Amino acid sequence: MEQATSAAVPLDVLKGKKRKNKYRKYWPLMTMMIPGLLYLLFNNYLPMAGIVIAFKDVNFAKGILQSDWTGFDNFEYLFKTSDAYIITRNTILYNVVFLVLGTVLSLACAILLNEIKNKLLLKAYQSLITLPHLISMVIVSYLVYAFLSPEVGFMNKTILPWLGIEDEVLWYFESKYWPVILTLVHFWKGIGFSSIVFFAALLGIDEEYYEAARLDGASRWKQIRHITLPIITPIIILMTLLSVGRIFYSDFGLFYQVPLNSGALFETTATIDTYVFNGLMGSGDLGMSAAAGLYQSIVGFILVVLANYSVRLYSKDNALF
Repeated sequence: MEQATSAAVPLDVLKGKKRKNKYRKYWPLMTMMIPGLLYLLFNNYLPMAGIVIAFKDVNFAKGILQSDWTGFDNFEYLFKTSDAYIITRNTILYNVVFLVLGTVLSLACAILLNEIKNKLLLKAYQSLITLPHLISMVIVSYLVYAFLSPEVGFMNKTILPWLGIEDEVLWYFESKYWPVILTLVHFWKGIGFSSIVFFAALLGIDEEYYEAARLDGASRWKQIRHITLPIITPIIILMTLLSVGRIFYSDFGLFYQVPLNSGALFETTATIDTYVFNGLMGSGDLGMSAAAGLYQSIVGFILVVLANYSVRLYSKDNALF
C-alpha cells in the first residue's frame, strides 16, 4: 500500500506539470483574447442591465433605479399606435427582399469574381464593388439627392428628358418610387461587402472538382449547380440564419437619411427604428425606445431559433446550433 501511495504522488505531480505547461504554452493567445473579451463585456453584456428601462417611466431626477415601474405600458406604444401596421409591414418586407435578393446577388457577385483569373483585374474589381460599403450613409444621402433633386437632379435634368419624359418628378414627395430606390441604394452600397464571405468560401474549393467536371463535358452552369452551390451550402445557411435575426431591424441611415426624413414618404420609408427615433426626439421617452429595442431582440431571437430548427429538420450538420 505504501509503495502504491508513493507511486501515485509522482503521477499527480506529473499531471500538474503537464497542465501548467499546457497553460504556459497558450498564455500568449489567451493574453491576446483579453481586449476582445473586455470589449464584449463592456459593449455587449453590461448594457443588458438597461433592459429595466423598458419597464420604467424614466425620470432623470429620480434616476433609473428609482424611477416608477410601468409594466408593459411602454410596449403599448408600438402595438396601439395607428401606424403600427405600416412600420411593421415596411420593416419585414424590406428585410425579406434584402435577405432573399441579397443572398442571390452576393452569390452571383462572388461567382463572377471567382471567374476572374487575372490577379490585377480581380483586385481592381474587388476594390470597386467594396468601396461603396466604406462610404458614410450621410454621403450616400447627398449622392442620392444629387440624382433625385427636383431642381438640379440628374434624373430630372438628364435621364427623363433622354427617355422622352418632359414632366419632372418630385421624387421626395412621391412615395411609390421609394421601395425601388431604397432597394437599389441598399444593394449598391452593401452587395460588394456581403459577397466577400461567399468569395472566400469559393476560394477554398479544390480546382480538381472543376477539372473533372470539364473532362466529363459539364457546362459552366452545371459546374456551379452541382459543385459550387452544394459545397458552399453550409456558408449560405449560416449567413441566412444570421440575417433572419435582423428581420425586425432596419438600416437606420438608409431609411432615415436617404429619404431625408420626408413626411410625404412615410408610407414606404417608415420602419420601426425610424418611427421610434422620431418618437424619442419628439417626446424624449427612453422607456418607449428601450421597449422597442427589447421587442426587436426577442422577436429576432425567436426567428433565429425557428429558422435553425427548420434547418435541423433538413440537415443537422448545417444547423447553427
